[in-house]
Amino acid sequence: MIEQLGIVATGVVAVWLTQDSRETWRRWACLFGLAGQPFWIWAAAKSGQWGILAISLLYTWAWARGVWVNWLAVPGGRLPAGESPGATTKGPRA
Repeated sequence: MIEQLGIVATGVVAVWLTQDSRETWRRWACLFGLAGQPFWIWAAAKSGQWGILAISLLYTWAWARGVWVNWLAVPGGRLPAGESPGATTKGPRA
């Protein structure tokens, strides 16, 4: 029952956010979608639904890609020379 509540709570929010007209809200969809994947995986494994488990792993991959694109990746896809992935800059570069 807990896994079903987790699936509903995260799934509805994730799908709702994917359709929002505001990009700043849409980017949150992948976080809610990814947060729901443990519930899907748990429910599928617990019930022996191996096809659903396999699909859940693919959805996990897709939601994780959304996290990468919307939260972690550098805009434009390239890091400036000498900059590490977690670095932030304040102001103009010297």
